[in-house]
Amino acid sequence: NVGVKHLLNIKTVAARRENMLWFRAPEKVYIKKGCLPVALDELGTVMGKKRAFIVTDSFLYGAGFTKPITDKLDSMGIAHTTFFDVAPDPTLASAQAGAAQMASFKPDVIIALGGGSAMDAGKIMWVLYEHPDADFKDMAMRFIDIRKRVYTFPKMGEKAYFVAIPTSAGTGSEVTPFAVITDQEDGCKYPLADYELLPDMAIIDTDMHMTAPKGLTAASGIDAVTHALEAYASVMATDYTDGLALKALKTIFEYLPRAYDNGNDVEAREKMANAATMAGMAFANAFLGISHSLAHKLGAYHHIAHGIANALVICDVMRFNASEAPVKMGTFSQYDHPHTLARYAEIADYLGVGGKTDSEKLEKLIEAIEALKKRIGIKKTIKDYGVSEEDFLATLDEMTEAAFDDQCTGANPRYPLMSELKQMYMNAYYGGTFKEVEMPDGETAKKNARSKAPAANTAKTAKAAPAKRGKKTKADAAPANDTVTEAPKKRGRKPKTAEETPAPKKRGRAKKQ
Repeated sequence: NVGVKHLLNIKTVAARRENMLWFRAPEKVYIKKGCLPVALDELGTVMGKKRAFIVTDSFLYGAGFTKPITDKLDSMGIAHTTFFDVAPDPTLASAQAGAAQMASFKPDVIIALGGGSAMDAGKIMWVLYEHPDADFKDMAMRFIDIRKRVYTFPKMGEKAYFVAIPTSAGTGSEVTPFAVITDQEDGCKYPLADYELLPDMAIIDTDMHMTAPKGLTAASGIDAVTHALEAYASVMATDYTDGLALKALKTIFEYLPRAYDNGNDVEAREKMANAATMAGMAFANAFLGISHSLAHKLGAYHHIAHGIANALVICDVMRFNASEAPVKMGTFSQYDHPHTLARYAEIADYLGVGGKTDSEKLEKLIEAIEALKKRIGIKKTIKDYGVSEEDFLATLDEMTEAAFDDQCTGANPRYPLMSELKQMYMNAYYGGTFKEVEMPDGETAKKNARSKAPAANTAKTAKAAPAKRGKKTKADAAPANDTVTEAPKKRGRKPKTAEETPAPKKRGRAKKQ
């Protein structure tokens, strides 16, 4: 089978066969101020549901956010109960407690009300309720391609229908197949990912967002920015996700400052709610990158709000990704060469931030993000959020290793070294920007090695002449970092070097030449 063509130094590669791509979203997404009771009406009139289990946190429960839901359920004759013990960083233990109550109540519809924590906890409870034997460690198992994973997620929806109602504009959990949960045994956050976790119905009602405080508005809003940025730069980005990501970014840059300044601005609240959901749809299908890998661990180890953690690292991540270094994960990329810098330039053009070259556009885009962060009161460094240097450095290596191993790392356009992730953490703590460390090519590395070799050999083989007793010689006073110690000089003539010193003559007559 060897022919003439095999003598040519040309590599041929077979065409890559790939499975079909996808765009997946909840079966039903209802939007508009005041749409909540109308959307919930389907549970009774269309689906005939009888028992509803509401998952939320203690603040929302105490503030009466569940009342519009329970009033509507009562009017339809649907029995209900509420679990309101969800913490800001929901733990597996909390989810297991909620699942135990579900098993006792036996609901046929689950309604998760709140931010990302409540919706994520609700998803985990849903899984544990429908499949009590499911192993959390198996569900948290990482994968390269979501279509080809070792662990097969159990089929969802056989016992209960899942409804997600966000009360903040940021996480996008109402339309994503993800849930982030903290294992209380090791304190680590695990992002679970499978389309079985996708809610059946999402209700985006602006009335639920109107009382969000400034801090939450800022943290959730900047989280949505990072969702859109990472979805657009992802190796799995497609035409379907690109449009959602770009529209979400433009909307957020225009309306987030307004929502932050005036929580009663209905238009700003509604636009932000829609933008967060659009960004959620984008990353639900394109996935995220190392900004979220870093943020997951920063939040787990130092309890910094998820959106804030992303804000602290996103600009460094963008500079890192913008390098055209051809290093990527094994996930099938939807492009044939690295072009993340050009992708960021496209975002800059769409937002109209200026710049002539792609590099200038990247810097203008980063400046716009930094200006937005400052505008909504986000601080510059991890240190500014009260994390002591001692605590940060004590956890730095663990965070770095865990971030490298995070599920989100696989879809990043540039696959990182742990040293690079560590540098980004250090920059986020002390302030600074990512600097590319150039690795020498083969020839340069060899020259460097050869130039160092003589000094190293001399240091090993050269022996210093013994110093005489009495006063210290000049050699004794030489700096400690000198590699060779000179012998003490004797008074008199300057000694000749090895080249100047003739060979010793033998005794006897010299032979004639």
